[in-house]
Amino acid sequence: MAAIIILLIFIFGYTVIALEHILKINKAATALITGVLCWTFYIVNSDAPSEVDAALLNHVGDIASILFFLLGAMTIVALIDSHNGFDIITQKITTTSTQILLLVITAITFFLSSLLDNLTTAIVMTSLCSKILSEKEDRLWFAGMIVIAANAGGVWSPLGDVTTTMLWIGGQITALNIIKQLILPSLVVCIIPALIISYRFRGKKIQSIPISDCTDI
Repeated sequence: MAAIIILLIFIFGYTVIALEHILKINKAATALITGVLCWTFYIVNSDAPSEVDAALLNHVGDIASILFFLLGAMTIVALIDSHNGFDIITQKITTTSTQILLLVITAITFFLSSLLDNLTTAIVMTSLCSKILSEKEDRLWFAGMIVIAANAGGVWSPLGDVTTTMLWIGGQITALNIIKQLILPSLVVCIIPALIISYRFRGKKIQSIPISDCTDI
C-alpha cells in the first residue's frame, strides 16, 4: 500500500512539473516537494529506519556529486565568458544568411554540449543568438533548435547530460562505449529538425547588429 501511495505522489508531482506553463508553478519547487513527500512517507512506513538512512545518504551523495560537477563546469564557462573567450565563436560567424547561421549554430551547440552540460550550452548559445538576431520570432526558432541540439549533443557524451553523468559516475557505462553507441542516433535527431527548420529561413538575410560588435554573451 505504501508503494502505491508513493507512486501516486510521484505521478502527481511529475504531472504538475509537465504542466508548469499552464499551472504557473515552478517545477523546481514541485520536484523538491515531491521528493520530500516520497522520502517522508517511505521513512514513516519503513520497518528498518537504519536501512532507509543508508539509502537516503547514498542517493544524496549521488546528487551531490552531480551538483559539484555542474558547479565546476559552469564555473569554467563563467571564467571563459568573463575573459571574452566566446568571441572566438562570434568572430568566425560571418555569414549573412539566416539559414546557414541556423545550421552553424546547431553544429556548434551539438558538439559544445558534449563537452559542457546541455543546460549551460543552451544558455550560452541562446545568449549568443540574442546578440546576433534582431527579430523576436527568429530568436524563438533558433532557441528551439538550440534546445534540441543541446539535448542531442549531450546524450552521446558522459559529460553532456545529467543522466549520462550519473550513469558514468555510477560505473554503469563507459565513455567510449556510449560514444560509439549513441553518436549516430544523436546526429540523426539533431540533423533532421535542423534541416526542417532551416527550410523556413531559405533566402532570408540576417538583420541585426554587426556580428563584430557581439562581444558580450
